[in-house]
Amino acid sequence: MQTNVANTSASEQSAAPVENPLERRVDIAVALADFEKDVEQRLKLKGRTLKLAGFRPGKAPQAIVRRQFGDEARHEALTDAIDRAFGEAVQAQKLRVAGYPRIEAKATESTTHLEFSAVFEVYPEVKVGALEGEKIERAAFEVTPAEIDSTLDILRHQRVRYEEADRAAENGDQLVIDFLGRKGDEPFAGGQANDYGFVLGRGAMLADFEAAIVGLKAGESKTFDMTFPADYPAAELAGQAVSFDVTVKKVSAPVLPEVDADFARALGVEDGDVQRMRSEIEGNLRREVKKRLRARVKDQVLELLLKVTPVQAPKALVEGEVERLVDQARKEMEQRGIKGADFPVQPEWFTEKAERRVKLGLILAQVIRENDLKADPAEVRSLIEEAAQSYENPDEVVRWYYSQPQRLAEIEAVAVEAAAVDWVLAKASVSDAPIAFEELMGRQS
Repeated sequence: MQTNVANTSASEQSAAPVENPLERRVDIAVALADFEKDVEQRLKLKGRTLKLAGFRPGKAPQAIVRRQFGDEARHEALTDAIDRAFGEAVQAQKLRVAGYPRIEAKATESTTHLEFSAVFEVYPEVKVGALEGEKIERAAFEVTPAEIDSTLDILRHQRVRYEEADRAAENGDQLVIDFLGRKGDEPFAGGQANDYGFVLGRGAMLADFEAAIVGLKAGESKTFDMTFPADYPAAELAGQAVSFDVTVKKVSAPVLPEVDADFARALGVEDGDVQRMRSEIEGNLRREVKKRLRARVKDQVLELLLKVTPVQAPKALVEGEVERLVDQARKEMEQRGIKGADFPVQPEWFTEKAERRVKLGLILAQVIRENDLKADPAEVRSLIEEAAQSYENPDEVVRWYYSQPQRLAEIEAVAVEAAAVDWVLAKASVSDAPIAFEELMGRQS
């Protein structure tokens, strides 16, 4: 087998500029004599296991074996020959192949060789940019009793019940209404419902609609005009003036559970100890705050690495990541009961995200490689124990991680990535900036 490696980058092929400087071409020549010999050996092996009526196992005529398995044997032999030649070529040239090669047959007059070209991409050289002087504002937050009370209040609202009330409707009440919408004098599609239930002030209806019915009591009706927002999803209604007839049929006021032993037991505290419940809420809250602060600074570090380190992502890797994201999106849709035919996922939706992920993967790998970053066993243990705290039997979860090499490797990868983040933070100029609890927890109004 003969090989020739062609670098098709623009720097070496000045006569014809190339769109992809990471693309390479390997010319491969497979000796016909070796190829035919391999085919014959494969046919002999297949003949030994062939069962044919009228012949003992392995005793079928070679002509029949060739007729039945000839194409398969030639395909296998050629594929293996090309794979070997390609592997030898890239190894000799010390090329790091990204993705899989595209094999192209070459027109040739040779009577002794079959000739091919393999076109592929290589990993780019990554030079991590200077981080000194680059600024990162790291979000900082300390949990206080006020945040515990706020979280407790949210938990109470998650367990709210409603009691019918003989009073005017207020935000937070649960209403049951009939309504009919008209555009001009004609009802419009989707503008009518009977016995429609919703919680006032939660955004289930348009803000102007909800504002118009605040103050109504059960049994009262109202007709009012309003205009749909210009960006309303239904194009036929966007920016249009309409009128609504609304009848309130039921007003129910929210009743929050008391913070008592029953409430504590509902949250999983078996003995109903309210103070223990608060302690568990505090522990969970501190872990969640720590996780969110860590995620925020990690995002900042990744953005900084992208900013200071220009790198080209191999198309093959981007395409592979797009396929993975598309498959993930389809599975998530199926779990929600949405069929692909009803909402086909378009690969181009994920191209930008996939390219960013590939670039970050290349840059982080270079940071880890250059600085010989390893997973600190103590950090791995800390991450596992932290993850285990959300389970009923944390010790069992810890043992499970250490008994599952694949799961342990995943945590070790997280620890290495955390070490890379710490390395960047040590290089950059970092200052702490307080962050509001609602913003950190994603509860902005």
